[in-house]
Amino acid sequence: MITRSVTIEDIDDLYLTWNSHINGSALYRRALRDEMELRDVDPDELRDLFERAREQGYTKDEIVDETNRYADLKALVDDAEE
Repeated sequence: MITRSVTIEDIDDLYLTWNSHINGSALYRRALRDEMELRDVDPDELRDLFERAREQGYTKDEIVDETNRYADLKALVDDAEE
């Protein structure tokens, strides 16, 4: 698993101080979407591939064990449809 370090800059701290309620879940989802965009992965296509793999009988754990990137998941789904 790849990890990234995050540092809080003064401007980030200022913004967080101004807002008494920060939606951490929304920030997390935004960060994931940004990472998907950086790697040229369409979230809707990823969701569709995941749902198709589940419909083909794969569990989430099996998908994780057999794939580790978008292209692997696409190949898994395509191979099962042939």
